[in-house]
Formats: sequence, C-alpha cells, structure tokens
Amino acid sequence: MKLKVCGMKYPDNIEHLAALQPDYLGFIFYDKSARHFKGDIPKLPNTIKKVGVFVDTDLEEVIEKIKTHDLQVVQLHGDESPEYCKTLKNQFERSREHIDKKIEIIKVFSIKDNFDFNLLKPYESVCNFYLFDTKGKLPGGNGYTFDWSVLKNYPSTKPYFLSGGIGLEEVETIKSFFSKEESKYCYAIDVNSKFEIEPGLKSIELLKEFKNNVITMNEE
Repeated sequence: MKLKVCGMKYPDNIEHLAALQPDYLGFIFYDKSARHFKGDIPKLPNTIKKVGVFVDTDLEEVIEKIKTHDLQVVQLHGDESPEYCKTLKNQFERSREHIDKKIEIIKVFSIKDNFDFNLLKPYESVCNFYLFDTKGKLPGGNGYTFDWSVLKNYPSTKPYFLSGGIGLEEVETIKSFFSKEESKYCYAIDVNSKFEIEPGLKSIELLKEFKNNVITMNEE
C-alpha cells in the first residue's frame, strides 16, 4: 500500500516529511487553493514521486510546471476531458528534451453518495490511475470522507487512490475497508487536511503515526 501526502507548501516541512518516506508528495498549482505551491521544491529522495495537482489548467502551463519542477506525476482535479489527458501525455513525452521520460496521470473523480462509474470508460486508456475524492465546495481538501461502499461497483482493474478527509480517526475504517473486495484495486491512500497544523503545513508526528498504523501494517 502506497502513501501520498498532498498539499505540501513549506520547504522545511517538505524536507522533514520526506524523512518519513511517503511514496508521493503532492504540490497544488491552483491559485485559488490555500495550499497553492510557489517557489522551488526542495531536493527529494528518488523514492518519492513529485505530483503536480492542477485544476482545468492550460496544457502549456502544466507542461511548463512538469519541466520546472521535474514532476513525475500529474493529478488532474478539474473537468479535464479524455482528449486533454491524451494530449498532455503525448505533447510532453514527444518533446525532444523529454523523449525518454514518461509522465503518469492521475484523473480525479469526486463522489458524494453515489457515482456513475460509466464516466470512467473514456479515461481507461489515457490515464494511469484514478483518484476518488469527496465531492464538496472545493476541488479537494474538503476534510470529510465519502461512502466507500460505493466502490463495490468499481468496474475497472485500473489502480486507484483513495482520498477525501482521511485522518487518524479513520484507521479502523481503513483496515476494515482493506478486508473487503472493493479494496482490491486500491493502490494508495491520499491524505491532506486532516494532518495539518494550518493549510499546507503538515504534522510530522501525526503522519508518522498514521503510516505506522495503516501503511506499514498493511504491507506485513
């Protein structure tokens, strides 16, 4: 089980969190977010993938951020079409200076009480992962979970990230979820607001406890 910590903002906090060895760190390039990332990402271990989070952003800007910050993953949190995903991947990977580099795409879908999984079909061939988040006022970081039993109807074999208001309070619920069939293709847990001291500033101790109780135990 992989761990993604999203909404990183402060260099010192990023460096301290990197010592916990999460699998992914997310940086939000959306100026309406309280966790909007500016500046330079500190050097990270090669074992940590850098994820750029975008919301209906112009392709040229996304590609520029990938190059500037050496992102390995792009997370699309808006209404991006399958054509957008395909064009992004092709334009970046065919650029001369990045001909040997691949970019992974996570397409986000928000869920409240139910979800039409037919919406996934057009994205099957153009993204690497899905991410299921809680539908709320904001594109992400709303701070509460959706009904995970909806995922009983998940029709794909594509690995997905589970997100939306996950904190220490959900440890037992997560363990229960991973004993069920609907967790079969759950590839990673994505956390954010429930581990914050303030927007963008994460509690290292709380994340360490979460990783030890959920991620590490799940790997045993």
